[in-house]
Amino acid sequence: MDDAAHLREVGLRVTAARLAILESVRVGDHLDAEHVARSVRTKVGHVSTQAVYDGLHALAGAGLIRRIEPAGSPARYEARVGDNHHHLVCRTCGKVTDVDCVVGRAPCLEPSRTHGYTVDEAEVVFWGVCPSCQKK
Repeated sequence: MDDAAHLREVGLRVTAARLAILESVRVGDHLDAEHVARSVRTKVGHVSTQAVYDGLHALAGAGLIRRIEPAGSPARYEARVGDNHHHLVCRTCGKVTDVDCVVGRAPCLEPSRTHGYTVDEAEVVFWGVCPSCQKK
């Protein structure tokens, strides 16, 4: 199914900006909104920063992209959705790398106490120094 059909399927209007945002997130590597906006502008011309934020919010809300927020970093966006994978973050350069679920299927980890919540997802961020930064 193409991106326009995916947008329609989740009830979103198909716009050039939304299509460009989806493509930018898909080919990018955990991009922040500023990098998504730059990429979108090279594809469709002028698009306001607010329109990009609105598009990212709508696409994440519809489950077509995922928003992650590593501590001390702006929100990042990725196209890998539908699983409960985690992330490695480099303390030096900020690079983010996907890591498959640490135990198996969602939620991967069980809290010691749920306090009555129904747990359906676990978010784990591993911090360290990436191979490129280790060589420097």
